[in-house]
Amino acid sequence: MILEAKNVEYAYKCQKQRNILNNISVRFEEKKFYTIVGASGAGKTTLLSLLAGLDRPTAGAVLYEGEDILTKGLGYHRKNHVSLVFQEYNLIDYLTAEENVRLGGTDQPQELLAKVNIPKEAWKRNVMKLSGGQQQRIAIARALASKAKVLLADEPTGNLDEPTAVDITTLLKRMAHEAGKCVIVVTHSKYLANEADEVVQITNGTI
Repeated sequence: MILEAKNVEYAYKCQKQRNILNNISVRFEEKKFYTIVGASGAGKTTLLSLLAGLDRPTAGAVLYEGEDILTKGLGYHRKNHVSLVFQEYNLIDYLTAEENVRLGGTDQPQELLAKVNIPKEAWKRNVMKLSGGQQQRIAIARALASKAKVLLADEPTGNLDEPTAVDITTLLKRMAHEAGKCVIVVTHSKYLANEADEVVQITNGTI
């Protein structure tokens, strides 16, 4: 077990407190591909954000290799333990494909770009001149460049055509099974969910 949510709760603090997650407990292992599924508003992205250290739970704890991620700090967790792939890519728009991947922590971005099927002629192009599918693959290459053991992705195929979505799903599975990472993906895609080693179903803030 590398990552764990233990009795996690999360609520929006407003005039009337609104609970999003209720006593969630779930464990994740290396070399496995997980999907988190559920209806819109069920709490999927909130759970992913807590696992990523982008926010802290109202109650309970997120553990990395058995240690509360608050012990060393959320910034340390985000920098050293996890890599992130967002639906909107979050690439640096004034940089090339190579430069974006290099930011992930590698001096050899070309190898990773080839691994995600980005053609050589696109490596030195500004990422905003590339297709959405290519931009998403570059975001995954950047995540591959990280030495982090956990990869978290939020709807990584949501904006892609079906063939590209299939390619991205295959890449994510390879990252788990061949690169040995723990890959956790929030998705609405039935295809992607069916390809997972384990599916985490969230309904009204509970598993």
